[in-house]
Amino acid sequence: MNDKKVYSKLLAQLKEEAGALFLVIDPPNQSAEQAAKMSKIAEDAGAKAIAVGGSLGAQGKLLDDTLIAIKDKCKIPTILFPGNIATLSNIADAVYFMSMINSNDPYYISGAQVASSFPVKKMGLEVIPTTYIIVEPGRAVGFMGRAQLIPRNLPYLAAASALAGQYMGSKLAILESGGGAPQPVTKEMIATTKASIDIPLLIAGGVRTPAYAFDCISSGADIIHVGSAIEKTNGNGKEASTKLKKMCESVKKGAKAKR
Repeated sequence: MNDKKVYSKLLAQLKEEAGALFLVIDPPNQSAEQAAKMSKIAEDAGAKAIAVGGSLGAQGKLLDDTLIAIKDKCKIPTILFPGNIATLSNIADAVYFMSMINSNDPYYISGAQVASSFPVKKMGLEVIPTTYIIVEPGRAVGFMGRAQLIPRNLPYLAAASALAGQYMGSKLAILESGGGAPQPVTKEMIATTKASIDIPLLIAGGVRTPAYAFDCISSGADIIHVGSAIEKTNGNGKEASTKLKKMCESVKKGAKAKR
C-alpha cells in the first residue's frame, strides 16, 4: 500500500466514524505466523491499521518477516511504531516519524530523526510526523527515552506538549503511558488535550479493556493502540477475536457518545 495515502485515508475514516482501533504487534513477542493471525483477527473485528514495532528487538529480518506475513493476510495499513532507528522496513506502508517532545535527551527529540531521515526517504515510506508524549508511569519507553514524565494529575501539561508539537508540524499526537501500563491516561487529560489541538489524538499504553476503550474515545481520543491485552491471549484466536470485537464495539459506542 505504499501509495502515500495512509494518513489521508485515516483522516477520512475518522471524519466518518470518529474513532479507530489499531492493533500493536511487537515482532519479538510472537512468531511472524502468529502476528499475521492476530492481525487478520483484528482486521475482521474492525481494526483500521496494524502498528508494528515498539521494542529494541523489532528490527532486521524479524521485522521484515513479520510485515510480510501480516501483509499476506491483511489489507489494512501497516504503520511502523519505531522503538529505535533500526525499526524501519520498506515493506511497511507508513511510519510514525516521532519526536519524544518531553525527553531530556536531545537524541530522542531530534537526533534519531536526523539519523533516520535518509533511510526513510530511500525506503519510500509514507511519513506521519508525530509528537510522542510520555505520561506516568512511562514504563520501559519512559526509561529508555529518558522522559520527563507528564504527571497524570496535570492534564494541561500534556495538552501544551501536544499543541507545541502541532505548531512544529506534527500531524498526530500520541499520549503514551507505556506498554503494559495498568490503565491509560486519564479521561480529563484526553479531553483537555483534544480540546487544545486540531490533529488526531492517539492513546497508547494501558488500553486493555472495552471500558477503557470507550473512556478514551468518548473523552475525545481519535485512535487507541491495543497490544498487550492481545499478546496475553498467547495465540488463542477465539479469545483474541472476542476481546477485539468487544473493544472495537466500544470504540464505536465511544465515537457515538462524543458526537
